[in-house]
Parts: sequence; structure tokens; C-alpha cells
Amino acid sequence: MVATSIVMPALGMAQETGKLIRWLKRAGETVAKGEPIMEVETDKTTVEIEASVSGTLSERTRPRG
Repeated sequence: MVATSIVMPALGMAQETGKLIRWLKRAGETVAKGEPIMEVETDKTTVEIEASVSGTLSERTRPRG
């Protein structure tokens, strides 16, 4: 099985920052492509980010700022 990293996408041309609010799936849960997996907050809105591939979420991390 090949691991795929989930990277927070840019949500608009003027977006410079975003904040991971919460994960919608736990580590070890299966995820279907297109299924919401996390919520991200920008300066204008909060959006759900969808999985780009199907598989199992092995771990949940986020960079330390």
C-alpha cells in the first residue's frame, strides 16, 4: 500500500493562511475519495476538505507553528 500525504489546499488566490479546526475522521478509519476528512478555517470562511484518494487514515498530524 502506498501512503498519500494530505496537504491543506489553497482555497483561493488571495488566501495566505488557514487553520486546521478539526479532523472529521480518526486514525485507523477508512476514508472514501471525496469524503470530508477535515475542517479548515480561513480569514473568510470555514470549509470541509475532501479526501483526494480512498484508503485508511494512518495518522493525524499538523505542523507546529
